[in-house]
Amino acid sequence: MPPADALAVWESAIRQKKIAPGVLARIEWRTAAAQRMAAIASQLSDSGIETRFLVLMRGLGVRVVQQVRIDGHPLDALIGEHLAVQLDGFAHHRAKERRRDLRADARLALRGYTVLRFDYYQVLFQPEYVTAMVSAAIAQGLHR
Repeated sequence: MPPADALAVWESAIRQKKIAPGVLARIEWRTAAAQRMAAIASQLSDSGIETRFLVLMRGLGVRVVQQVRIDGHPLDALIGEHLAVQLDGFAHHRAKERRRDLRADARLALRGYTVLRFDYYQVLFQPEYVTAMVSAAIAQGLHR
């Protein structure tokens, strides 16, 4: 299994309390790649798409803080102090949920945040687009 997929599976198992992160990290894996993935697996990703986004950002050397609450609304990821990233899953959203997200995005913008929103397809099948957008935002200083 590719490392990013393995990490998503392990983080799903952690979220479902099937294994503790510390136990996963202590297993003597056969490959260095497996050992590295087990060491970074956490319970912070709410979904596989969040795990895959983190893998993309680590590839760029970008530090991401997960599950930050701002203005009472959870962010999937915060880069720097002001670049908010929201990740929409495969079956994302009914109209009511979409309106809630748009309201939260507007409130964040009024507080000085830049909000980037990516969906399942973009993260999984257009990773070059996602990394290009995040890189462009950082290059413009939108994370500061």
